[in-house]
Amino acid sequence: MKISLDAFGGDLAPEVNIRGALDFVNESQAHVILTGDEGKLKSLLGAGHPRISIVHAPELIDMAEKASAQLRNKKNTSMYKCVDLVVQGEANASLSAGSSAAFMALSLLLLKRLKDVERPALVTPVPTLKPFPTYCLDMGANVDCKATHLVDFALMGHAYGQVMRGIKKPRIGLISNGEEESKGNELTRETHSLLKQIPSINYAGYCEGRDIFTGEYDVIICDGFVGNVILKTAEGLGEAIMELLKQSFSSSISGKLGYLLAKSSLRPLKKKLDYAEYGAAPLLGIGGLSLICHGRSSTLAIKNALHMAEKTAKEGLVDRLREALDLSVIKPVSTQSAEVTTP
Repeated sequence: MKISLDAFGGDLAPEVNIRGALDFVNESQAHVILTGDEGKLKSLLGAGHPRISIVHAPELIDMAEKASAQLRNKKNTSMYKCVDLVVQGEANASLSAGSSAAFMALSLLLLKRLKDVERPALVTPVPTLKPFPTYCLDMGANVDCKATHLVDFALMGHAYGQVMRGIKKPRIGLISNGEEESKGNELTRETHSLLKQIPSINYAGYCEGRDIFTGEYDVIICDGFVGNVILKTAEGLGEAIMELLKQSFSSSISGKLGYLLAKSSLRPLKKKLDYAEYGAAPLLGIGGLSLICHGRSSTLAIKNALHMAEKTAKEGLVDRLREALDLSVIKPVSTQSAEVTTP
């Protein structure tokens, strides 16, 4: 098992990426291929590790440029090499904490879409009241969607829930502004109608924003605009809750004493709300494994992202997605139109 890691992708790169890779190989038997400037990486790696290798890539994606303007011509960037290793069969999965738009565009360019998939989708775990997260997609790859795109998201979410949680038929909900069938907009109503025609998945109908965090749904579907708002809201809420608790505990002597007593009980909450614990967001619907990390990923986040990459590769996620997409015996035709969005 080999995973390529864009060593220079992310706000804290390359140091945290190297430390994350070292922590990962100490917990796994997999091999990590770091892409980036070989001289700099060797100096930071020191003694290195027998299961960490380097592929020289001296250039970087310019964050100020439009992704599409530089992807085809800059083949010596750490990000391009990272994805290309999967194309060449030298890595089982690729991972980057760099520009998510550029990484998605590169993944589409080099790995192509799966058959009949018009739009790939980003899937992210969201913490819930239960011990396990809810998987939400799309979380930002596609701002404008057609109903057929959301049907594909549901089918891919079905497969992803099977792989990550081992559930035979994950319970799938479609985000709307109410649970009644009369609710929603044109997009959700058409999607709802199409999903009801696919008996091979466990589609439970409309769900509301509050249902995301209850754990009653295993997979929740929405367009990328709504999904990205959910993702940033959940992330901001988690940080706000921890900060409010910190302020409350530090406001008085009794609060400080209370914190000392409650500290051990708060650790599980902090862990559950920390995005670093969840690793990365896989881009579903392409012909290989590409996982996108948070731009501010820490050493822990990179390590956990590498574990996720290893798990999805071992479980044959891409093949499982192909199988799930074939579950729809109908090939619904949407009456809506949507402009293709290039990341």
